[in-house]
Amino acid sequence: MPAAPLTATERASRVKLMIFDVDGVLTDGGLLFTAEGDTMKAFNSMDGHGMKLLRQAGIETAIITGRQSGIVAARVKELNISHVYQGVQDKPQAFADLLQQTGISAEECGYMGDDWVDLGVMLKVGFAAAPANSHPEVIARAHWVSEARGGHGAAREVVDTLLRAQNKYDALLAAACSGEQRGLVG
Repeated sequence: MPAAPLTATERASRVKLMIFDVDGVLTDGGLLFTAEGDTMKAFNSMDGHGMKLLRQAGIETAIITGRQSGIVAARVKELNISHVYQGVQDKPQAFADLLQQTGISAEECGYMGDDWVDLGVMLKVGFAAAPANSHPEVIARAHWVSEARGGHGAAREVVDTLLRAQNKYDALLAAACSGEQRGLVG
């Protein structure tokens, strides 16, 4: 008899590396352009704090995004994310490079994406997540879907899900309540 498929919580409990797309996941997907042609993006501070919590819990983070942006470079530097792939035309290849670089297996990775360009990675990872406002084809293939929209707490929601699945949430919350989490502004 074949084994029952893993639940989203079981999949989340195995994640050692959580990878995020940017536009539509860490931002709302909107792009603001100045008269000079520069783009601006808004990031959610709770999402950023969540990424710091992942690192504190021993879960690595990474970014794979199709756009090249100085704004993203500044944000990932602020969050101390060491695995960053910008301007990526082939996300599955960037994912393969990331696996080789980290030595982590695909089954031990999570990925949060929102559109078709993310499916090539989402279908390879052990835990595929999507914001609530993702394209329907992405939602249909995700193991887990947030209640929040991209750029409005979806990444923090997946972080909390991972931390709970790995029984790390309560200890981090207790540390925050006792004031032991200084300097973790998102």
